[in-house]
Amino acid sequence: MEKAQPNNNNAATRENLYVLSLIRGVALLGQVLALIYFTYVQPIGLPVAEIAFVLSVYGSLTAAIWIRSRRAVPIGDREFFVHLLADIAFFSILLFFSGGASNPFVSYLLIPISIAAITLSRRYSIAIAVIALLGYSLLLKYHVAIAALAPSHHQGAASNSLHILGMWANFAISAAIIIYFISRMASTLKQQEQEIAMRRDAQLRDEQLLAVGTLAAGTAHELGTPLNTMKLIVDEMLLDTDNQSDVMLLNQQIEQCKTTLKQLLTTAEESQSNQLEAQPVQLYLDNVLARWQLMRPLLKSHIQFTDSPAVNAVFHPTIAQSILNLLNNAADASEQVDIEISWDTEIVTMRIRDFGAGLDAAKLETLGQPFVTDKADGLGLGLFLSQATLTRFGGSVSLQNAPEGGTVTQIRLPLLATAAVS
Repeated sequence: MEKAQPNNNNAATRENLYVLSLIRGVALLGQVLALIYFTYVQPIGLPVAEIAFVLSVYGSLTAAIWIRSRRAVPIGDREFFVHLLADIAFFSILLFFSGGASNPFVSYLLIPISIAAITLSRRYSIAIAVIALLGYSLLLKYHVAIAALAPSHHQGAASNSLHILGMWANFAISAAIIIYFISRMASTLKQQEQEIAMRRDAQLRDEQLLAVGTLAAGTAHELGTPLNTMKLIVDEMLLDTDNQSDVMLLNQQIEQCKTTLKQLLTTAEESQSNQLEAQPVQLYLDNVLARWQLMRPLLKSHIQFTDSPAVNAVFHPTIAQSILNLLNNAADASEQVDIEISWDTEIVTMRIRDFGAGLDAAKLETLGQPFVTDKADGLGLGLFLSQATLTRFGGSVSLQNAPEGGTVTQIRLPLLATAAVS
């Protein structure tokens, strides 16, 4: 079933913000110690009041953000981007009061760039690099000059200027390298992590399917004996009952159960063979719907086929069972079911509408997982098996509440995927 996945990115961003607050704390401690040292131990003419004020504001922000990162509040990439901008702004202000671009700690501006390259998208990373480079460029001209931090006066003015420009060029090149290479590496790692997570989910689903399949085989074997017993009793009741219509209906349902059990064995045999033949899509869907209507003789159903091309395709035997499960879910929800079916040369779309109570919003996120159901007497396997089967062949199942009430179930099944089944 298609549904919103848990926001793993939000948890990662919150953790990144927590790490950023720790980096801020280390940087803040170093700046405070440097201010104390160059004010009382070896004074170099720093504007102490201005720098102390900036550090106090920066410290308050760091504490607030640390508390923010520990709370279960959504944190997005945009907010994290703003935090990195704040770091660049505060550090640029500190550099303005402490010699500007001639301050040897100006290279600290590479830290926000590196963090952005690892944690944010390419767009945000480039923006951070450009803004940091702009701040560096402004500090070349606008700053409070500190004689002790200025280049050596023993060299010529041209040499000093060349040294400052060389530092700027080194910063620009370093920023470009970080953004290009580190962001690419980080993107590759994220993609690999997503693929590993998808494989892990697929493996878990396959293990669950195997467990359910084993259980189904054993259950089918056990059901054979009681069904035969019921069939004998019903046959006797047909001979002397006054209410033969109900008994005949009961007999029909027992025959359908026996047919379903036989079909289970047939499906397993066909699944192991490589002799699946193509058939018209119209004929296949007609047979599936006829089988469903036989299972639901009292149901009011309205089936509509749109104008679709004549297409042949190969359908795996388990696909019909998946469609029947979803149709039965709709039939369990209401006494009327509307079905719209269309297809082209590539995909079949089936829209199933029931008029029941709709989906429970509290369980919507977990529907489709094994043993999770919103029915009082449900097993929680039908939707799980249908979703797993259709996904295996490139299809999808989506459920949503209809605005007028009830549930709309949409099935999409690629014909090319079914034709490729071996």
